[in-house]
Amino acid sequence: MSAIAFPAPDAGILARRDSILAGLSRLVPPQALITSDDERRPYETDALTAYRRLPLAVVLPSTTQEVAAVLRYCRDEGVPVIPRGSGTSLAGGAIPQEDAVVIGVSKMSRILEIDYANRVARVQAGVTNLAVTGAVSAEGFFYAPDPSSQLACSIGGNIGMNSGGAHCLKYGVTTNNVLGVTMVMLDGSVVEIGGSHLDAPGYDLLGLINGSEGQLGIVTEATVRILRAAEGARPVLFGFPTSEQAGAAVAAIIGAGIIPVAMEFMDKPAIEICEAFAKAGYPMDCGALLIIEVEGSDAEMDAQLARIVAIAREHGVTTVKESKSAMEAAAIWKGRKSAFGATGRIADYICMDGTIPTGQLPHVLRRMDEIVKGYGLRVANVFHAGDGNLHPLILYNCNDPVEAQKAEDAGMDILKLCVEVGGCLTGEHGVGIEKRDLMTVQFNEADLAQQMRVRAVFDRQWLLNPAKVFPLEGRVAA
Repeated sequence: MSAIAFPAPDAGILARRDSILAGLSRLVPPQALITSDDERRPYETDALTAYRRLPLAVVLPSTTQEVAAVLRYCRDEGVPVIPRGSGTSLAGGAIPQEDAVVIGVSKMSRILEIDYANRVARVQAGVTNLAVTGAVSAEGFFYAPDPSSQLACSIGGNIGMNSGGAHCLKYGVTTNNVLGVTMVMLDGSVVEIGGSHLDAPGYDLLGLINGSEGQLGIVTEATVRILRAAEGARPVLFGFPTSEQAGAAVAAIIGAGIIPVAMEFMDKPAIEICEAFAKAGYPMDCGALLIIEVEGSDAEMDAQLARIVAIAREHGVTTVKESKSAMEAAAIWKGRKSAFGATGRIADYICMDGTIPTGQLPHVLRRMDEIVKGYGLRVANVFHAGDGNLHPLILYNCNDPVEAQKAEDAGMDILKLCVEVGGCLTGEHGVGIEKRDLMTVQFNEADLAQQMRVRAVFDRQWLLNPAKVFPLEGRVAA
């Protein structure tokens, strides 16, 4: 069924399922333990829906103490654990195994404290990304990282995958906006790392936890940075005849030292898909589109846009369309934020996630098109152009096994291309299972061994999200 291998489930654990469930039932309320086939089914996959495994059980704790009790019990019983936020991972980061217990944080959804004076908020890990901004927007603040799934994705999942978003060009990704976490270790101990202060002495353990994909512990609370909203913001549409010209304009804008708050790219197939869905007013007579947003006072925005327009004209821009109202600005972003869902209306697709130096954009855009066409498939490109974080959507028919394999192969070739030009395998989706077997393309044997030795300090038994990140072959023994 699957090109990506999973470890064989432990027959001993499967044979002990009834006793394991009985042990779990003593640790959490009945409504927090899911054991029936039908109720476990929603947890068998995440947003990488091509792969599915029914977990041994699902636990939905409401407190850090419950998480600690369940983790300690699973460690003692030798049962693998799959941490889960909202299940929006596009890299298969939350797909379970048949012998594993899923621990989801969705019930831990309270905003615990907001401190405007120090510009921080303390939230539980199950709080959705957009809910943080919703809680502080009335006072003129916002939370910067904004993945396209921000309506649904959780802060805990964002930390696990070091998620980004359209506005991270200026404000950074999750690791730049998280100041502290409460994390439960595999042995059930609870540690506080960082806090409401801007920096802490000692090793940067917070940087290690961001992007660790649930392999070091389970984050149950986070202290995040909230920022004062700018005086104004203005998204502008720039239409170009070709993707290569749009890519060259991006490289030139960044090379000139201009950092807009966002710089998003769509090629013609993506423009047509998003406009049909959102009616955002995108120009339909161009081969590629940039959404560039600037912010500040009117004078600041005018000055920055004048420089950007001048550079765009040097690269053949044919359309420059400024939003004239809050409604127009919202429509522009609705089209971009709806891209993945809108594409799903017309075809099955695999969404890739690699990052390249912006100066390589024209070359990589051309090569991506050649790669996908070489497999007889189509691609729609919509991505964060300013930081070179690519998201090609490779369209295929999921009911055709041959096409499905071609789509995966094309995606792997694109990720190899990203590494080849000096980039990396992931920008914000993480490695999960999707890119696990490509880690040897990015890292040599010594690099991987060192990473696995660090992981072993937290989890010597490889019980935390064990099928993810590192190739199954060649794993370093604890």
